[in-house]
Amino acid sequence: CCSEPVSGEAPTQPGPAGRLLLMPASFPSPRRLVLPAGTWLLYLPCTWSIGLAAEPGCLPDWHMLSLFGVGAVLMRGAGCTINDLWDRDYDKQVARTAGRPLAAGEISTFQSFVFLGGQLSLALCVLLCLNYYSIILGAASLSLVVTYPLMKRITYWPQLVLGLTFNWGALLGWSAIQGSCNWSVCLPLYFAGVMWTLVYDTIYAHQDKRDDIVIGVKSTALKFKEDTKQWLSGFSTAMVLGLCVAGMNCDQTFPYYSAVAAIGAHLAHQIYTLDIDKPEDCWKKFASNRTVGVLLFIGIMLGNLWKRKNSETVEETLESR
Repeated sequence: CCSEPVSGEAPTQPGPAGRLLLMPASFPSPRRLVLPAGTWLLYLPCTWSIGLAAEPGCLPDWHMLSLFGVGAVLMRGAGCTINDLWDRDYDKQVARTAGRPLAAGEISTFQSFVFLGGQLSLALCVLLCLNYYSIILGAASLSLVVTYPLMKRITYWPQLVLGLTFNWGALLGWSAIQGSCNWSVCLPLYFAGVMWTLVYDTIYAHQDKRDDIVIGVKSTALKFKEDTKQWLSGFSTAMVLGLCVAGMNCDQTFPYYSAVAAIGAHLAHQIYTLDIDKPEDCWKKFASNRTVGVLLFIGIMLGNLWKRKNSETVEETLESR
C-alpha cells in the first residue's frame, strides 16, 4: 500500500505535537520512525534465530538479543525514513499518512538524508560488532531495505518483498551465534517468517486499499480482494509447516511445538474474526501479531531448556542399566 506497511501507524495519525520536545523544531522527528509495532515485527525473527542457535539447556545469548534489539530500532527507523523519502508525494494523498514529517512539509529532503545517514552509521556500528560472516550477510540486506518501497509501484506483491526484508534476522541471528548459517534450520525459519509477514501486512494493507486504488499503487490486499481470508489461511499453514521443519532440524522439544500450535490457533482466530472493510479492526489484528512472535520466542526458550531435561533423563536411564 502507499503507506509504508512497516511504519506501524494506527488509523489515526498523530500530528506535529507528537514529536519529542527536546528536538529542534527544524530537525526530523524520530516520531513514528521507531514505533513499537513495526520494531517488534522486525526484531522478533532475530530473537527466534538467536534462541534456536543456543546450546541445549541454555537460555539465548542476552548480549546478542540486546545488540539485535538496538539494530532493529535503528534499521526500522532507517527503513521508514527511506520509505518516507520515496513516498512523500503519495503520503500527501492519504489521510492516515498526510501528517508524516516530509509529506506535511515539516522537514526538508536534505534534513531527512542527514537523519538517515546518522541512523545507518549507528546501525553499521552494531553490525561491526558481529563476526565477518554476519557482517557480509547483514550488509546484503541493505539492497532490500532501499528498494522495498518501490515495489508497490510495480507489483501487487510488495508484502512478499517486505517479508524477505523484515525476516533477514532469521538468518543473521543464527550466524551471529554460530559463525555461519545452518541452512536446514535457517531457511525454513526464514520461510516461516516471510509467510507470517504476508499475513500481517496484507491485513495492514486493507486499511489503505481505497486510497491505493485512487493513487494507483499496488498491494496484496488489492490483489486478493474478497479472497483475502483464503490466502491468509494458506500463508498461515505454510508458516506453521516451516516452523515445524525448522524445529525438527534442530531437535526442538515439546514446549516449542506447543507454542507453534498456539500460534496456529491465534492465526486461525485472527483470520476468522477479521473484517477487511474496517480499518480499525485491520489495525487491531495487525498489532496482535506481536503476540505471535513473542509466543514463538518463549516456546524456543522453553524448548531449548527441555532438551537438557530430556538429555538428563536419557543419561539416568543408561546409568540405571
